[in-house]
Amino acid sequence: MKLSALLDGHDHQILHGDPGVPITAGIAFDARNVMSGSLYVAIPGHEEGGPGGIGLALERGAVAVLAEDGAPPGTEPAGQVCVVRVTDARAAASLIASRYYGEAGRTMDVVAITGTNGKTSVSYMVESALRLAAGAKVGVIGTSGSRIGTERIPMPRSVLSTPESPDLHYLLGHMRDRETSSVVLEATSMGLLQRRLDHVPVSIGVFTNLTQDHLDDHGTMEHYKNAKLRLFAGLCDRAVVNADDPVSADIMALMPGAVTTYGLDAPADYRASDLVVDAAGTRFTLHHDGRKYPAAIPIPGRFSVSNALATLATCHLLGHELPALVEALDRMPPTPGRLEQFTTAQGVCVIVDYAHSPDSLEKVLATIRGFATGSVITVFGCGGDRDITKRALMGEIAGRHSDRCVLTSDNPRDEDPEAILDQIVPGLTSTGTPFERVADRREAISRALSAARRGDVVLVAGKGSEPHQIVGEQLIPFDDMTVVRELDAL
Repeated sequence: MKLSALLDGHDHQILHGDPGVPITAGIAFDARNVMSGSLYVAIPGHEEGGPGGIGLALERGAVAVLAEDGAPPGTEPAGQVCVVRVTDARAAASLIASRYYGEAGRTMDVVAITGTNGKTSVSYMVESALRLAAGAKVGVIGTSGSRIGTERIPMPRSVLSTPESPDLHYLLGHMRDRETSSVVLEATSMGLLQRRLDHVPVSIGVFTNLTQDHLDDHGTMEHYKNAKLRLFAGLCDRAVVNADDPVSADIMALMPGAVTTYGLDAPADYRASDLVVDAAGTRFTLHHDGRKYPAAIPIPGRFSVSNALATLATCHLLGHELPALVEALDRMPPTPGRLEQFTTAQGVCVIVDYAHSPDSLEKVLATIRGFATGSVITVFGCGGDRDITKRALMGEIAGRHSDRCVLTSDNPRDEDPEAILDQIVPGLTSTGTPFERVADRREAISRALSAARRGDVVLVAGKGSEPHQIVGEQLIPFDDMTVVRELDAL
């Protein structure tokens, strides 16, 4: 497709070359991924690219460059290589990527889920409900990678739950070509702020909740909230929102007449009552449109019911019958890394969960306390290069709900793991709960399993189903549940 057609209608300035040049090898933000025929987009501040990557992109065969300030001195292209100046490279890239892949999302129902907690769980639940209740072919894009049903879509390893716009539109195109009827994707605050979802035709935007997290990126909770609200300020046709969270009022003001609500406490279009929680799951009564439906989900906890309500409301809005959706809830497979359970040979219940914020850790531990018959041992840490204000708070929460804690490394990134533990310790110490520090995550899990007795519960929190640990710039293979199973087999 010609660059001129990709840019048609978008404000831009041609600085060099022929805008009629065909783009035949995709769109790249990372100069190392450029091939002959690629369009290179120089995103300011992008770790793997930016204006500093223009020279390498040209060496690798880029036929066009899109940048906010043109080509820096020393990288001026020769011949017909086209250089385009735009005001906002991310905004332009999102439009170009959508057009390059034929506006693929328009052929499918696209559901985008945002919120602090529950994005991955709701995406898995929506996929399962549509598949089990309607036999639908559903694509999923999020923290655990991209797939259609059980078929993984091979992509370079990434830590982004919401892919960059060229990757996101490529995935939508791949799913369209595989005749996928619906796509469920996670819409992170940074993904929304960086305009990765611009020009994705979202049928339904789902809001789960807003609690403290990602202040390292946004600075304040107000800025964090506003990033989430971008999904409901023109990016989606309809919204499904959690009436128990005050942010629902902001969304209803942005989308009057287009909001469906769910909740456990506040009045809502889809509401749950009579919750009964045990280790095997949760039973409840669903209320909708004056009718009651007995329901169950094989995941324990109030927050799991809240996620289930979001799922039911979303799938019902997509046109599927509510009784069939309710029946599908009870048959859903577990979501990897979300209250994922394993019983050791010694009779210890091990739960692996992604809880990595104060609110999510408190909810998971409160749920476990509700059914645990023995001691609760919590293995956890905090991510490096992330909001440091939550570290002591998470220590206090873990200590308050646990009988014993093992502090360990999460994803330290560029921080010293021991320095991160130092900042967790004051909150944990304030509770008087015994703990030990073991920075090596595998050894920490081993210590917790060794200390546990039959009937105890060991929670391994913070990473869920992540297949790697981020240390510096490296992605080191590490999966919590795999480690648990390996240690149990020794």
